[in-house]
Amino acid sequence: MFKHSIFIPQINYAYFCENIIGIMSYKAIIVGASGLIGSNLLNILLDEATYTEVTALVRKPTEISHHKLKEVVVDFDKLDDYTNEISGHALFCCLGTTKARTPNEQDYRRIDHDYPVKLAQLAQQNGIKQYHLVSSLGADAKSSFFYTKLKGETEDDIKKVGLNTLHIYRPSLLIGDRKEQGFLEKIAVALIPVIDPLLVGSLKKYRSIPAKTVALAMYKQSTNSEDGVFIHLSDQIKQIA
Repeated sequence: MFKHSIFIPQINYAYFCENIIGIMSYKAIIVGASGLIGSNLLNILLDEATYTEVTALVRKPTEISHHKLKEVVVDFDKLDDYTNEISGHALFCCLGTTKARTPNEQDYRRIDHDYPVKLAQLAQQNGIKQYHLVSSLGADAKSSFFYTKLKGETEDDIKKVGLNTLHIYRPSLLIGDRKEQGFLEKIAVALIPVIDPLLVGSLKKYRSIPAKTVALAMYKQSTNSEDGVFIHLSDQIKQIA
């Protein structure tokens, strides 16, 4: 009796999608995947066929299991050590902290400014086509307020990197399932049903916005091929999504 072995070829999933069934296959890098916007964006990237590989740079594992997902636990103070992991079509930076979690302003700046700028530099160095940054409504390097000034400085310094395509998203008050919520945030969320309808005309951009809406807009913009620097205000983000 002869035993016949069955040869089962290994299939390159990305090649199969792009060349066999005609779906463009991209690799995404996401940073801040455990946050309010980042967690929604990660789910979208894993669900959509456009992206066949997703690398999440994380402080600790998310415990999400998916055939497209690769998690890399990193020390953000040593991002140069992970240069080889930062390659692909688009890098989505959803990093951010709060005063409650990070009361020290130097630590706050490191998370909200230094890490995003360094990631932009590595993205440009490795030929990543698109960089998507979550900023904030009112971001302005000349602002007298620490938060909006810091966001503005981050935007300006990333613009100087010379990325091929940069999308900056400036959402207003985010709504969604937060793991942590400060006292003032709870008050603001409670007042949303009263305040939002009053914000009309040029004030519409100040209406609250679901984090999932921001994430969806980021994904959709990443499928566009237009080069340049684009700033999306909160009301425009809703239109894109």
